[in-house]
This record gives sequence, structure tokens and C-alpha cells, in this order.
Amino acid sequence: MRSQGQLRALFVINSLAGGGAERVFTTLVKELSARECGLAITVALLDDESEEAYSLPEDIPVERLGTRGGMLRSITQLRRVVARLRPDVTVSFLSRANVAAVVAMRRIGRPAIISERVNTTAHLRSGRFGFLSRLLIRSTYPSARQIIAVSEGVARTLEEDFAIERERICVIYNPVDLDRIQRLAAAEPEIPVSAHDFVTMGRLVANKNTAMAIRALAASQTDGRLILLGDGPLHGELEALAHSLGIADRVHLAGFLANPYAVLARAGCYLLTSDAEGFPNAMLEAMACGLPVVATDCPSGPAEILQVALGGSEPAFGAGGALVAMNDHRAMAYCMDRLVTPPARERAAQEGKARIDAFSVERAVDAFRETILKAAAGAGVPPE
Repeated sequence: MRSQGQLRALFVINSLAGGGAERVFTTLVKELSARECGLAITVALLDDESEEAYSLPEDIPVERLGTRGGMLRSITQLRRVVARLRPDVTVSFLSRANVAAVVAMRRIGRPAIISERVNTTAHLRSGRFGFLSRLLIRSTYPSARQIIAVSEGVARTLEEDFAIERERICVIYNPVDLDRIQRLAAAEPEIPVSAHDFVTMGRLVANKNTAMAIRALAASQTDGRLILLGDGPLHGELEALAHSLGIADRVHLAGFLANPYAVLARAGCYLLTSDAEGFPNAMLEAMACGLPVVATDCPSGPAEILQVALGGSEPAFGAGGALVAMNDHRAMAYCMDRLVTPPARERAAQEGKARIDAFSVERAVDAFRETILKAAAGAGVPPE
């Protein structure tokens, strides 16, 4: 229920079916609703998924729209919700929700805040609807009152490739819920794992380039295994690659685990092989579990997290692990061999844990709250 002096804030996302953006969205809504922060929150889920990986507090109203992933349906149905609820401000996550929220709020003349979670140019470079998606973003994002980029790399892409004024963009890093991760990490793992093993986590899809991790394992001098946490359409292809390289017995496709942190906390090293990221949540979570990481220098996020830049083709070691060029599985193998040794592993793990302090839930929630209130005030929307 809305109290006097509160802004009506409508938080919008495609669904809560799973993923890093959905987890961050849920964390922010929970934290903001639990505080005296001047917001009366309602959530709109564009897609009415039968299974939701994340749950919201029971006292938060939820509008489930059932758009079945369609952009036009998302815009049309969200406009109806906005016309009925007349929120003072919207806060949206992910491109489809962002486009729909901007269009919906234009009609009532109130501010839309959008949160861009991916490196937009890299994410939409190819694919069947890439051109159309880029066109929609160009025609809507500049109308947003404020754009929250998840990394400096994402902010640069929005400014340089989508002609968005820099003063409309701010950077708020993803929060890492250390207390939750450490609690779950202490539990018994669902699968066997040892300090000799390498782990990668995420959907088995093309832009995650998980094949690079398998090739790196084959090129390394270690005798550990590679544990793939996650599932997706490339499962069979990756399994076949491991067979062709003669390491099928050392590659374990574990699928989705309800508690991956218990596995991460007992492994030796985390691998991020992506060709594109916005800001890799899984990498941060691995560092929070005490794992050193080897990550590709993809756009964008890994270099910012490790606070290091590649000067050429050679790997660069930073705060919590190593950065290698994209698709360079031999450089990744070299770093794996180095970081899995106890002294190097311990040093990188400690540096990584220290770096995680910059990504606390408190910092992110405070930054979101300040951004929301400032955007509403700047648009002349006073709390009632």
C-alpha cells in the first residue's frame, strides 16, 4: 500500500525465469521494498512463466502480462498497465522491457529509467532480429530519463553506437549478496568436486563460447576436470567436442544446479570464456566463493572487474585472476596451469575477495534509490 510521500515505482522485467539480470532485479526489489526509501513498488512481468526461479515478497503487487516474448504485445500490454496504474516512474531491466517501458511512459509524460544489462552492440551484432532490435533501441533509449549501465564498457557502447547523451547514463555495478553466497557455499555440493577442478557457469549458448574452456582443458598440463554448470542448446555439441579431443572423461556437463556455490567454493579455478557480456555476475560470484578466475577480454566487464588491461596477445594478471584474448584457448590453458598451483591460487583468491567489496548489495541499492528519486524530481514528479 502506498503511503503519503511515496513515489509509485513500477519495476518491469521480461520474467523471473532465471538468469543474472533476474537475480539482480529480485534482489533490488526486495531490498528497496524492505527499506523506508520513499517508493511504493509494483512489479510487471511481461511474460507469465509457469516456473519462476526467483520469488518476490508477498506484499509487492505483481502484474503478469503473458506477452509470450513478443515485442509488440509487450508494448501494447504494458501501455495498458501504465495507463491504469499511472506510475510516477518506471525502472526496467533487459532490452524488450526497456523499449516497452519507454514507449508506455511517453504516453503519460512521466520518466522511464532503464537498466542495460548487456553490451548492446556485441549482443545484437548478429541474429535474426538484430537489426530490428538495434533500430528499436535507437528510437527509444534516448527518450529515457536515465539509463543505468551495468559497466563502463556498456556505457561507452550506448554513447558511441546508439547516440545517447553521456549525461543520461550512469554506471551501477551488479550487487553481490555475499552473506547469501557464503551461506550456500558452506552446504554439501550436489556433485563431486576438488581443488584440481575448473568450473564454468552459464547457459550453453554460442556467445558464452564454452567450447573454448574445453579446448583450454585439452591444452593444459593439469589433470583436473572441467565442470560445466548450466544447460542449453549446445549441450550435445560440447559433449561431442570433448569426445573428439579425447577428454570426455574429464568434462562433466552437470546441468543446472540449485546451489552452484557449494561447487564453486571447492573448485580450483573459474573460467569465463564469453564473446560478449554486460557484466558477468557468475564471475563475481565465483570470486566471492574464493576462486581465482581466467576470463576473456570480452566486451564488457571482465577487465573492469580484474582492474587490468591487455597490452597485446600476452595474458594480463589482475585483482583476482587473469585476462586473456577472446578465443585464445592456449593462453587460457597457460593461466589455468599457473593459477591452479596453491601459492598463486591463494594469492589470487584473496585479491578477488578484496575486490568483491566494491560490489556490495548496499552500494547498489543506495545507488538505484538515489537515481530513481533524482530522475523523478528532475522530471517534476513530486511524491504525493
